[in-house]
Amino acid sequence: MLKAYLTNKIEAGCDEAGRGCLAGPVVASAVILPKNFTNNILNDSKKLSKKKILLLSNIIKENALSFSIGIATVKEIDKINILNASILAMHRAINTLTIKAELLLIDGNHFKKHSIPHQCIIKGDSKLMSIAAASILAKNYRDELMKKLNIEHPEYNWLNNKGYPTNEHRKNIQNFGITKHHRKSFQLLKN
Repeated sequence: MLKAYLTNKIEAGCDEAGRGCLAGPVVASAVILPKNFTNNILNDSKKLSKKKILLLSNIIKENALSFSIGIATVKEIDKINILNASILAMHRAINTLTIKAELLLIDGNHFKKHSIPHQCIIKGDSKLMSIAAASILAKNYRDELMKKLNIEHPEYNWLNNKGYPTNEHRKNIQNFGITKHHRKSFQLLKN
């Protein structure tokens, strides 16, 4: 079972989705859960089915003290690199929380200083509820965004691959070229 809080401070968990994709923005979420929040199925979004992600997304939104989404665009990813764009998306999510956190719990081991103190936690989305909740909201938001982009470009099958570098996606890039939604700074085609 995941831990609720590490301290007595107001903690915001933060995570991103879409970092390894060839197309689409990177999306981050920040979530402040109540101290007494519990949920037995809450976990890292990568370990959950689409059905559970949707269910948990609704539960998190109903129960969170505050939650928000931050996005870094494909242009920003190409300009500042994916790591910096992921951190930018996290900062945007944190800055739009309606309650000010006293401690940021960041999934991973890289983050740039914010006015709020932070702690990086490797695999935090499998350890802490607030980070797992953020991973779920970010993933669900990004998946819905990729569904919309799939309507515009069905030939890439973003409905299923969500922009990740599957063999099919790479083959479709070879066949159809790239779109404005592709990250041109990434290795879009295998050598």
